[in-house]
Amino acid sequence: MTVLSWRVSRIGNTRHLHYTTLFQFHGACEFRMSTNESTVRSTPSRESDAAKFGSFGGVFTPCTLTILGVIMFLRFGYVVGNTGLVYALLILLAAKAITVLTTLSLSAIATNTKIEGGGAYFLISRSLGVEFGGAIGVVFFLAQAISVSMYVIGFTEAFMAVTGNALEFKWVAIATNFAVFICVYIGAGWTIKVQYFILAILGASLVSFFIGGIGDFQWANITANVSSSFVDGENHFTMFALFFPAVTGIMAGANMSGDLKNPGKSIPNGTLWAIVATALVYATMAFFLAGTRTSGELTSNNLIISDIAQWPILITAGVFAATLSSALGSMMGAPRILQALARDNIFPSLKFFGAGAGQSSEPRRAIILTFILSSGCILAADLNSIAPLITMAFMITYGTLNLATFYEGITRNPSYRPTFRYSHWVTSLLGAAGCVSVMFLINRNWAIVSILIMTAIYFLIYRKQMESRWGDLNSGLLFERTRRNLLRLEKHLYHPKNWRPIVLAMSGGWTRPHLALIGHWLTSGCGILSLGQVIQGDVEDRVDRIINQEELLEKFIAEEKLEAFPNIVAAPSVIEGIEYLVQCGGLGAVRPNTLLMGWPDEVGKAEVVVSSVRVIAALRRNIVIAKWDEEVNDPRVTPSGSIDVWWRGRKNGELMLLLAHLMKQNAQWRNRTIRLMRVVSDDAALDDVRTHLDELSANSRIDADSHVFVSKDPVLEIQKQSSLAAVTILGFEMPDEGSEAEFYQQMTRLSNNLSRVLFVNSTGNMKLES
Repeated sequence: MTVLSWRVSRIGNTRHLHYTTLFQFHGACEFRMSTNESTVRSTPSRESDAAKFGSFGGVFTPCTLTILGVIMFLRFGYVVGNTGLVYALLILLAAKAITVLTTLSLSAIATNTKIEGGGAYFLISRSLGVEFGGAIGVVFFLAQAISVSMYVIGFTEAFMAVTGNALEFKWVAIATNFAVFICVYIGAGWTIKVQYFILAILGASLVSFFIGGIGDFQWANITANVSSSFVDGENHFTMFALFFPAVTGIMAGANMSGDLKNPGKSIPNGTLWAIVATALVYATMAFFLAGTRTSGELTSNNLIISDIAQWPILITAGVFAATLSSALGSMMGAPRILQALARDNIFPSLKFFGAGAGQSSEPRRAIILTFILSSGCILAADLNSIAPLITMAFMITYGTLNLATFYEGITRNPSYRPTFRYSHWVTSLLGAAGCVSVMFLINRNWAIVSILIMTAIYFLIYRKQMESRWGDLNSGLLFERTRRNLLRLEKHLYHPKNWRPIVLAMSGGWTRPHLALIGHWLTSGCGILSLGQVIQGDVEDRVDRIINQEELLEKFIAEEKLEAFPNIVAAPSVIEGIEYLVQCGGLGAVRPNTLLMGWPDEVGKAEVVVSSVRVIAALRRNIVIAKWDEEVNDPRVTPSGSIDVWWRGRKNGELMLLLAHLMKQNAQWRNRTIRLMRVVSDDAALDDVRTHLDELSANSRIDADSHVFVSKDPVLEIQKQSSLAAVTILGFEMPDEGSEAEFYQQMTRLSNNLSRVLFVNSTGNMKLES
């Protein structure tokens, strides 16, 4: 009896409410979670089904032991005395509602995948991805490892009070911790057998309480205790914060996933039945507490349950059972989380702890580390500041689990097909919101600290650019967002102000790298680039080559660090293939609006190319033809000089000037000057044209220097002024049918002596001044 009184005096003081809550929370939250997280890998070498556990031993028992913990014995009377019977039942109902919602999410996600072990870490990492999973894994492992010391200290306090403080406290705690370590080191089967014994003690203590309660019950007390009667500093919110940790621990069964015969069936059934059974226990206890003692007695005596019980010694045994079972559970769970984390190789330095021993792959290396960490915390003996963070770690885990199920449901991922049918994304969202609310209700400061720590670990993993070897919902979420945005783009009226370059560059795979690089310069950071290649021949005869060329093109894109997509087709001819790509490339509003191709090197090819370009222009696609002297210029080296735009009117000029601006946005071109240029036939037009060009660049908000030249021969003037330009941009009109050869000769003469030229033909689907 003294043991309970001395311990409660540390827990029950209102000024140390958080310590009580957290201590009890963990006692109640009993990181039993871990009690089993049986080994995390379902491999053929795992123990046979005969050695695994069913719903009762593997799920119901650890969950029940976790939920019926220290708070029930030492603090539930205080809650009932303050809130009264009605509000106590409402607090119980609200707390259970949150855990039921989380259990629905847990059941759905547990029946949607083959669970290999690792408990919450495994479920969250396989849904939300490696970043969330890794962050949860680290926080959850440390929380459970440290919580072992908390439960061991609680057990030692009770033990020392009973034995009269004849022994050194720390040595008794270390010895207890070592005994827990030995039990867990032997294996999961031994620990489960121990839990059956502990469950029997817990049942006996409850029987003792209810028998005593029947003898002392008075309806007058019920009438008096219906309404609230708060002591100073307490209210409904503080009572909810104090009680809520008692109903946690629902992950205890999921942590046994690797040791269950049928996880998909046992986890939902065992967990939900544990919630129902413990809810009935708490509700009945609240009724008997209110009916046997006055509110003053309930709030002033933390040992009220022991006073009511027929055999008080059984209540003392129940407290021993609650703390010891929690220590065993945490010592079981923490190593299995670390083992799963190490096997996924998220942190290479932890790989050593991924090894398993024996047929059941017991994480003995991780168990030893957990023992060392918990022993260090026992020697430190100052857990008051750590306890709140442990509580928050559990709440973050539950909230993240709800979030994972919410995203799985709302993205309508075809792979999300849980056999548990009673979960919906609405219930998952409510569960996540409830967990976050409880975090801030218990302790706002620690809630913020916990979220910041989780965020820091998340971004640490994210910066490592790790790719998970398992499917998660990140890709599904991205797909769903993309799908919705594509539909929105299709429905919204197009506006020239929102024009973006969606370029199809006919780079021939990687054989014309300058076209790929030009396309990258025009689209980087603001548009979409596809690298097109046409393989001549029948598609049935070219399947293997298409696949091979796609792999090579993807490798080229990666090596050149381009933001591009490969697009390869088989066609009877190159020209037909280009037309196929233009017509069929892209999706919805994200179809190529600009074709980028190379300048033909002879008249015969030019006639065919120009004929095809005429068809493509009729399809409302912009045409950009690059005449690049690859023998003189390495396409990977940005040439020196200016970007010259020769203005001849708005039809092509607006797109020409915008392309120059887009090119200059790249780091390699940032120091190049855009020159907006025009040739006039006499001096009288000089000032007006220069003013017009200045206004044009000002209204379009593009920094460009205006230059106007007087010449009777525009072609020679262009060649003279742009001979040293980095790139020259010229517009062209589509030639009439039959004049392709003449067009080729004219454009060749115009670009003579210019090393790099972009010929532009615009459909007029964008406006500079929008």
